[in-house]
Amino acid sequence: MVKGFSEGEAKNNEPFKEVKKEKKGLASFLKGKKLTYTLPGKKQINIFGSLVLGLNMVLVLLVLLYFNNPEFHNFIFNVGR
Repeated sequence: MVKGFSEGEAKNNEPFKEVKKEKKGLASFLKGKKLTYTLPGKKQINIFGSLVLGLNMVLVLLVLLYFNNPEFHNFIFNVGR
C-alpha cells in the first residue's frame, strides 16, 4: 500500500458547483473597466529625469549651505521651531 492513498476509493459523481461571490469595493468599481499601461515616451523620461537630478542638486546645495554658512544654519534652526 502506498502512503497517501486509501484502498477504498470514494465515488463522487456530483458535478462541481462553482460558488460566485459578489465583488465589493475597488474590484466592483473596476469590474467593467479595461486598464492598460503604456510605457513613458522619451520626452516624458527626460522631463522626469531632469526634475529628479535638479531637485537632487538643490538638496546638495542646501546641505552645503547648512553646514558652511552659520546664518543659513541659524535660519533653518529657527524655522524648524
